[in-house]
Amino acid sequence: MLREPEARDRATFVELLASPEVHTYLGGPRPRDELEREMPEVPERWPGSFVVELDGAMIGQILLRRAAGHRRPAAAGKVDLGYLFLPRAWGFGYATEACAAALDWFDGALPGEPVVLTTQSANVGSMRLAAKLGFTEVERFQAWDAEQWLGLRPPAT
Repeated sequence: MLREPEARDRATFVELLASPEVHTYLGGPRPRDELEREMPEVPERWPGSFVVELDGAMIGQILLRRAAGHRRPAAAGKVDLGYLFLPRAWGFGYATEACAAALDWFDGALPGEPVVLTTQSANVGSMRLAAKLGFTEVERFQAWDAEQWLGLRPPAT
């Protein structure tokens, strides 16, 4: 189920952002004590920010947000898909199902808009997910000491 963030999700947001496994391809985790101090009681809500819930508990987050200030011209001004899932939720297809549902919502909210996704090319799981969701390669580039992959999902028709 996709829903808005709630106060009960705060601990899971901290867990996601502090997890070394989750941040293997994202530049590393943030310090837990810093997150505990800075995380608001109710995580921010805005259109395109979803908590992924399974059996009443948060297992991940999906973000659809305008790629403001994106360094890659192909992504400038487009909406960017981002996602984080707890390691215990990996390998069950939840990311595919939840991201597809979020993209369906997006297609209804902003018809005719393309979506971009950036991941490290070494992140095999994210590369597979991008392909399943209909993203095709636009370019590869070096950033953060690793090869990055930029994919585009054309507007829904």
